[in-house]
Amino acid sequence: MAEMNWEILQKPSEAAETRLVTAIIDGTFPVNSQFPAERELASLLGVTRPTLREALQRLARDGWIEIQQGKPTRVRNFWQEGNLGVLSAIAQHPNKLPPDFVNNLLSVRLLLAPAYTRLAIERQPHVIRDLLGESLHIPDTPQAFGAADFNLHRQLTICSGNPIFTLILNGFTDLYQEMAIIYFASPMARENSRDYYKQLLESAIKEDMDEAEMITRQVMSESIRIWKAALQFGRKT
Repeated sequence: MAEMNWEILQKPSEAAETRLVTAIIDGTFPVNSQFPAERELASLLGVTRPTLREALQRLARDGWIEIQQGKPTRVRNFWQEGNLGVLSAIAQHPNKLPPDFVNNLLSVRLLLAPAYTRLAIERQPHVIRDLLGESLHIPDTPQAFGAADFNLHRQLTICSGNPIFTLILNGFTDLYQEMAIIYFASPMARENSRDYYKQLLESAIKEDMDEAEMITRQVMSESIRIWKAALQFGRKT
């Protein structure tokens, strides 16, 4: 049997969309600037005009740009006019993130994690018990803790019964795991999470969703402080 090449290649319109998003994020096309004329832009990207139009329609759908017939295409203020598609795309460019992006993301997690943890303990405590039992034996490395922590939160969102929580978290898979390696490089962060997993396991065994919610809120708040300390340490080294 001939060897199959399973590499997934981007469609030309998807590649054009990716390049334009990158150009917006890195400031090549800043907010409120205008794209070149369609013919010129298609030439710059090396695609046909129909392919470019397909890419532009998707960018407009997500809130990156504004298309008005007879007028130049304008780059929107995507922080104010974009949607979750914009947020997910921004997360794929960790080197271009605004200074407060991760802190803001952690603040959102502080609001969401207690809610989906409470629901998960209420609906499927046995699943969470089994998962947390495994988490007590994580190898003491940043990579292992990052993967395990993401898996725990993803399973908590799934068990919550609200798929919106899962979709939001999935949009940050790569960024979450990249930032987690930095975060869990701190022994304090790993110890903090070990304590959290143990306490949450006890809450799951008791099926005490109030306690699980309270513990999660406390730990998510502490994680913001640890992240800021990790960044300060990184700047000094």
